[in-house]
Amino acid sequence: MDEIWNAARDWFAKIQPDTIIRAVLVIVVSLVIARVVAGAVGRGLARHDAKRARLIQRIAFYGIAVLGVLGALREVGFDLSVLLGAAGVLTVAIGFASQTSASNLISGLFLIGEHAFNEGDVIRVGGVSGEVLSIDMLSVKLRTFDNLFVRVPNETLIKSELTNLSRFELRRIDLLIRVGYGENLEEVRDLLLQLAEEEPRILEDPKPIFFCQDFEANGVLLQFSSWTRREAFLEVRSALQIAVRKRLDERGISVPVSRWILERGDVQ
Repeated sequence: MDEIWNAARDWFAKIQPDTIIRAVLVIVVSLVIARVVAGAVGRGLARHDAKRARLIQRIAFYGIAVLGVLGALREVGFDLSVLLGAAGVLTVAIGFASQTSASNLISGLFLIGEHAFNEGDVIRVGGVSGEVLSIDMLSVKLRTFDNLFVRVPNETLIKSELTNLSRFELRRIDLLIRVGYGENLEEVRDLLLQLAEEEPRILEDPKPIFFCQDFEANGVLLQFSSWTRREAFLEVRSALQIAVRKRLDERGISVPVSRWILERGDVQ
């Protein structure tokens, strides 16, 4: 610290008015350049992802501004080696004290580059599912389906399996049905395909599929899968489940067990 104070005192003693003017000009020019470059970067990236554009815009602006300040200090004769040496020691101390924050920061840069999800997407990571509210340098903020706020560190997102539930426009609805061994499987198939035709939100392409999955002790396990658009997934899934159960009961078809293929948190 004594070296820093001595260097600062010597610097103030040698400073001249013209060097101050040059230093101010360097700072002003660097700020102008920083603003122009940041604006150009922001406009170029905003069309793809406004949030990431703002983050990169801030990084570009402050990076150029710091270089301008360092250039101004050098212009007035300040010994940057002393400053850089002290900064190195400070960086090491801060690094030991903030390893988690540094890891989240680096992970945030990877997330920005990877572009696995955007604001407004619905993701599932670990046991948490929700809508992405913001993608920040240290964490991602989610709003769960029961309207809770969840902060997920970027490091957790990088290390965990992440599922983007709204990346693609189409979602598949999978229904498993067990029917008794005495039931006519072709009749069950025709019944399910007819229900798919009657539901206008179920797509014709890709076509619904029906197949026998397994023979179990308490019946034959069948799978019926159909496709719908992402925004109608919940409504169509519920409506189809009710319609299938009702139609099977009307036909007198024995259904020992029926369930949906649902992963934990897959509600969107």
